[in-house]
Amino acid sequence: MDKPDYHIFVCNSFRMSGEPQGICNKKNSAGLLQYIEEEILDRGLDAMVSATGCLKVCDRGPAMVVYPQNYWYGNVTEAAVDDILDALENGEPCEEYLIT
Repeated sequence: MDKPDYHIFVCNSFRMSGEPQGICNKKNSAGLLQYIEEEILDRGLDAMVSATGCLKVCDRGPAMVVYPQNYWYGNVTEAAVDDILDALENGEPCEEYLIT
């Protein structure tokens, strides 16, 4: 398998210690996985998507990270995904949702 241009990690609030799931999961981050996957295919982006454990930015959830660019995004919705992927296609971050 070739390394993709982008690897998108979406927080799903999994916690090894058994703590209750955080805000990302409660705000349907699992549903974002399928939406992102479909958008990547529709756009022909060379990217893969993975669910992650808690990213520890619960106050900004749902959260996602794009590597290797190291862009951290918060308050991600389907509309935000569209904006974020548009920005990636243009080779830039989507400033509106960046966590700084």
